[in-house]
Amino acid sequence: MSALVIDGISKHLSGVKILDNVSFEVQEGEIFGLIGPNGAGKTTTLRTIATLLQLESGQIRIFDQKLPEDAGEVRKIISYLPEDAGAYKNMKGREYLEFVASFFSRGKEAGEMVQRGIEIAALGDRISDRVDTYSKGMMRRLLVGRALMSKPQLAILDEPSSGLDVINARQVRHIIRQASDNGLSVLFSSHNMLEVELMCQRIALIHKGRIVAAGSPGELKKSYGAENIEEVFTQLVRI
Repeated sequence: MSALVIDGISKHLSGVKILDNVSFEVQEGEIFGLIGPNGAGKTTTLRTIATLLQLESGQIRIFDQKLPEDAGEVRKIISYLPEDAGAYKNMKGREYLEFVASFFSRGKEAGEMVQRGIEIAALGDRISDRVDTYSKGMMRRLLVGRALMSKPQLAILDEPSSGLDVINARQVRHIIRQASDNGLSVLFSSHNMLEVELMCQRIALIHKGRIVAAGSPGELKKSYGAENIEEVFTQLVRI
């Protein structure tokens, strides 16, 4: 079963066409990268899939649920981590995870969810410290733990390592890979094409709201005689 099928979606915001007949497919259990420069339409695509923006045209299927018809059911099986997500800074890390878990479950189940979040975030004793004492990297790991602790079927991650140093970015990538190895399907968006090349089994390149190429990094590099995905993208946008 495909985890996600995007079929011809378009979107206007304030009268401007942001997405133009976007189509791609994410297989169950894979990390799929949606990549392109800032302003290409990545975040609008993710927010539409996450039901935060209304579907204007085309269709989205997430496992056996369809948008817009099954939006309520879709929200139960996905998790969305925006690039600009934050946590309540007056809370301790553990308290924040407990607060989020309370929206999903109660009692023992909620406790198990929080424990998963703690293990994913891997903050050690700092999980008991206030969030406002965390570095940006620690904050991002906490948020990735929050996004994955509910065991979603599809995780939608927008620039999950944006602005992080090398060490913290590697830690976040490791967390995502581990979750995928355990069966999670991931839609991973980034403007960092080299990072996505490292992370993803398959990718789609988006430019000015249109998908200009899709396939595995190896296939795309071979097709365009390129050493990396940045070179592939540069060739495509010059056509």
